[in-house]
Amino acid sequence: MNSRNSKLYLECSSGISGDMVVAALLDLGADETLLRRTLDSLKVSGYEIVISRVRKSGLDACDFDVRLDPAHENHDHDMEYLHGDGSDPVHEHTHKHIHSHEHRGLREILEILRSGDLTPGALTVAESIFRVIARAEAKAHGVVEDQVHFHEVGAVDSIVDIAAAAICLDNLGIEEVIVPELREGRGTIRCQHGVIPVPVPAVCHIAEDYGLVLHMCDVEGELVTPTGAAIAAAVRTSGRLPERFIIEKTGVGAGKRNYQGAPGILRAMMIREEKPETEGICKLESNIDDCSGEVLGYVMKRLLEAGARDVSYIPLFMKKNRPAWQLNVICDREKNEALEQIIFDETTTIGIRRIKVERSVLGREIRRVSTPIGEALVKVCSTGSLKRAYPEYETAAALAEYNHMPLQEVYRIIRQSWEKGIGDETHGSQ
Repeated sequence: MNSRNSKLYLECSSGISGDMVVAALLDLGADETLLRRTLDSLKVSGYEIVISRVRKSGLDACDFDVRLDPAHENHDHDMEYLHGDGSDPVHEHTHKHIHSHEHRGLREILEILRSGDLTPGALTVAESIFRVIARAEAKAHGVVEDQVHFHEVGAVDSIVDIAAAAICLDNLGIEEVIVPELREGRGTIRCQHGVIPVPVPAVCHIAEDYGLVLHMCDVEGELVTPTGAAIAAAVRTSGRLPERFIIEKTGVGAGKRNYQGAPGILRAMMIREEKPETEGICKLESNIDDCSGEVLGYVMKRLLEAGARDVSYIPLFMKKNRPAWQLNVICDREKNEALEQIIFDETTTIGIRRIKVERSVLGREIRRVSTPIGEALVKVCSTGSLKRAYPEYETAAALAEYNHMPLQEVYRIIRQSWEKGIGDETHGSQ
């Protein structure tokens, strides 16, 4: 659905998690039917997917929920367990017992991903995300990557989240992803191994290895999950937004955890960079030391009549201290050959330097202005909300001659008439 030169911008003001990414991409337009069909092809069971609309902080958002059966539930979204005091021994025992059956190595997870009908692009992204996590977990536990056994991330819902994110990214045709920063909370969180600080070790190592920018805030809790951080690390191509851009479409994904001070959403925007207007022009240069002033004046006239945007001469000294002139011609690139021929025909030069350049220009148009001394044309240039008017010389000179007035006084009257808004008829554009 993205147009040419579009980029995906992930605004992680409430952190990032796997389900938030998938929900935001679905809201952007990823094909739900394709997603369900591809996930069904994986050798994973014990879950169902529910996609719905919810309200988060009063905003309409898409919710992607992987609902597990009792044998696979990992309590990832259970706030009482994540931040409780651990006083529920049954809850504690059940959680550990469940995870004892959910340990998977990287090889087993990659086999699950390769067992399905993921496209090559989606499979590459999914594998990359899990390799990011494997590297971080290996650092956290002091083992080699092949010996890493995933716990929460190895659970069914995280496998589905990561595969779903890869499928949606591939379906949307996204190749460039901008992630400026990840907003993260503080405090501690309970995991399979016990109570650990936020950001959790896996997130810290991912941020360290892949240069992710963390923005710490006062929210008590985990806003960035290892799955979310791994997705950002694997797909991010830039951390800097363009100065000017157009939002083509926005998707909002809902998170499951509710923290005070965080809206609990991930916004995904398809954006297109908007660059200032540029024009492809050419600059012609030639040093001339043996040509009369009359000829040079005639050459300027011919060049301007032939379509040159500007012609100028710069005095200089050449070898053997010869006084000379540098001829400079600004023209459209398609006119450079015709103008070069005029220079060769009319001057004594034997060489011309041709330089392709870009220029930024202000928006401009020619307006007709009624003044107390007659009509005049002004060039109106726009920069943001500011407009500037410049009297056109030819009409100003004609008015000065007709009214027997100094040219500077005519300029003053024209500018004053423009500022008062007398006669604002558009004459044309240039």
